[in-house]
Amino acid sequence: MKISKASKSSCSSCGNDEHEHQENDNHSHDHGHEHSHSSEDFNLTEELIPIGIVVALLITGIIFEEKIHTSSYSWLEYLIFIPAYLLAGWNVLMSAGKNLTRGRIFDENFLMSIATIGAIAIHQLPEAVAVMLFFRVGELFQELAVGRSRRSIKALLEVRPDVANLKINSEIKPVSPEMVKVGDLILVKPGEKIPLDGEIIEGNSLIDTSALTGESVPHSATVGNIVLAGTINQSGVLTLRVTKLFAESSVAKILDLVENASTKKAETEKFISRFARYYTPAVVFISLAVAILPPLFIPGATRQEWVYRALILLVISCPCGLVISIPLGYFGGVGGAAKRGILVKGATFLDTLTAVKTVVFDKTGTLTKGVFKVTQVVPYNGFSQTELLTLAAIVEANSNHPVAQSIRSAYGKFIDSTQITEYEEIPGHGIRATVNNQVVIAGNDRLLHREDIEHDTCNVAGTVVHLAVDNRYAGYILIADELKDDASDAIIKLRREGIKRTIMLTGDNQAVAKNIADQLGIDGYQ
Repeated sequence: MKISKASKSSCSSCGNDEHEHQENDNHSHDHGHEHSHSSEDFNLTEELIPIGIVVALLITGIIFEEKIHTSSYSWLEYLIFIPAYLLAGWNVLMSAGKNLTRGRIFDENFLMSIATIGAIAIHQLPEAVAVMLFFRVGELFQELAVGRSRRSIKALLEVRPDVANLKINSEIKPVSPEMVKVGDLILVKPGEKIPLDGEIIEGNSLIDTSALTGESVPHSATVGNIVLAGTINQSGVLTLRVTKLFAESSVAKILDLVENASTKKAETEKFISRFARYYTPAVVFISLAVAILPPLFIPGATRQEWVYRALILLVISCPCGLVISIPLGYFGGVGGAAKRGILVKGATFLDTLTAVKTVVFDKTGTLTKGVFKVTQVVPYNGFSQTELLTLAAIVEANSNHPVAQSIRSAYGKFIDSTQITEYEEIPGHGIRATVNNQVVIAGNDRLLHREDIEHDTCNVAGTVVHLAVDNRYAGYILIADELKDDASDAIIKLRREGIKRTIMLTGDNQAVAKNIADQLGIDGYQ
C-alpha cells in the first residue's frame, strides 16, 4: 500500500540501486447474554453505582440475617436481598427470558436464573445475590478490557477524511467524499487530508503517508503521481482527478475492516457455548430427577426434603465462574495488547498467535525510527568533513526535501543563502549551484555520471548525497534511518519464544535492506 517510498534509482555505470536524492518514485461477543452497553455508552461511574449498592445491601443482609430471620420482621430479609438480586441480575434474567421466547432455552443465562431463583426458594438469599453480583463484576472487567481496545482503534478511525473540495468550473464546493465520482476534480489545500485516491493534474507538494504506511518521512508528489485517500497534503495546493470512489479507496477498506468485521470467538469460547448447550439441560433434568424419583422409590423420603436437595444441586452446579472467566481471560488479553499499542480484532487471533512460527516486519517505523539523520560525512580529495557538510547545507538551504532538512539539521548553524549566486534543480538527479564562485553539485550517483565526475563510491548502502566542487569529487554524506533501540532485543526475544523465522519487508533498495537485516540478524528480507 506504500505509494512513494524513499526514492531510489539505478546507478547507470556501477549497476547498483541507489537512493535518488531530489525526486521520489511515486508509483504508485456474545457469550450467552446480551450486553447492555455499546462501545459508545459504557460509563464506569454508572456501572459502579449499582454494584456498590448491591455490595452494601449484601453485606448488610449477611450481618443482620440471623437477627432478622428469628425476629417478627423476617420479611425484611426479602426487602434487603430481592432488590440487590434484581439490581445485580436483571440483565441475566432479561436475557434468559428473551432467549426463551426465541426457543433458546438451555443456555448459561437460563441455568443461572433457575439456580438463583432456586436459591431464593430454599431461603439462600445471599447465595442468589452473590452469584449475580460476581457475574456483574465479571462483566464490568470485561467492558473495561474491551474499552482499551476501542480507544486504541479510535486513533485509526481518525484517518477518515470528512470533506472533499469539489471543483466545478471555477467554483469550489465542499461535499462528502462519498458524493464524488471518478473523473471529478477536487482541490486539496496544505494541511488537509486527501479525501479520495486521485492523480495530481496540477501542483506539487510533500505528502505525509504515515496514517496509511507508517512512514514518518513525507514524500514529494507532482503532476502525474497518484496519491491516496487518508494521507495529508503538507505544503502545496493540489488539484486531483479522482481515480477511485471513496468506497474503493484504501482508507475506506481499512475503516471497513476495523468497524464492521465481526469479532470472532476463540475455540475455547466456542467450546464453552457448546458445553453450556449440553451441560444446562443435563443439570436441569438431573435436578428434576432428584426432586421426583427418591420420594417414589425410597421409603420415608419426603418430597419437601428432595425438592430442597434438587434446588441445592441447581445452585452449586451454576457454572458462573466458567462463564465469566473464559471470555474475560480473552478480553483481558485483547485489552492488554491494546494498552501496548497492538490491535487484536478478536479472541480467535490470540489463539492463532500461539501457533505462529514466522514474523514479518515492516522496516521503516517498526524496526527503524523512520527519521532521516546524517550518520556519516566521508570527505575525499583533500576536503574536510566540516567543509563537506557546510557546502551541502548551503546548497540545500532552499529545499524542503527530508534529506535536505536532515543535512541542515546536522549542520546546525545559520546558513547565509546570499553565498549562492546560481541555483538549478536537475530533476531525478540533484542540484547544481554556484557557492562563493565555486560550482557545487549535490545529488545521487547518476548526477556524478551525468557530469562525468570520477569517483569510486557506487556501492554505498543507504541514502547518499554525493558532492563535487568544480568537477572534482568532494565526498559523500550518508543519511540513514536509525535502528530502534529495542529492535535487536525484540528479535532475540521472539526467538526465545519459539519464533523460527523473521522476515523484513521494505521499499528501500537492496543495499539498505541487506544492511538493516544483517545488523538485526533477521533471517530474510523482501
